[in-house]
Amino acid sequence: MAVSADYLAYVLDQLGRVEGVSSRRMFGGAGLYSHECFFGLIAADTLYLRVDDANRARYVTRGMGRFRPYADRPELSMNYYEVPAEVLEDGAELALWAAESIAAARTASGHKPARRALRAVRSRPAPQRR
Repeated sequence: MAVSADYLAYVLDQLGRVEGVSSRRMFGGAGLYSHECFFGLIAADTLYLRVDDANRARYVTRGMGRFRPYADRPELSMNYYEVPAEVLEDGAELALWAAESIAAARTASGHKPARRALRAVRSRPAPQRR
């Protein structure tokens, strides 16, 4: 599941349009985050993004494979699918796919998309009225 430094740098560059994107090494691979939302992973120099019922068809119709962390147990898979090469090569298109994956990850974790923004607004002092 190793990830080369060059591939990781390329993926992060391609995801440059995604707000707050970062990576963290994990089990020889890398996890992808938008702020603190885990939405993708890289294993064996392959990019996988989170899916749910709203975006799974994009991957399935293109014949993309699911992330299977255990070669000896192919029945075990996760809700992450391989990203098509033509999508990875197009930063704008990749950002759209990533946005759908971020939404899927937030839905799965029970986070509301605006939660972070709401906290920021609540922490600001109320404007003074004249």
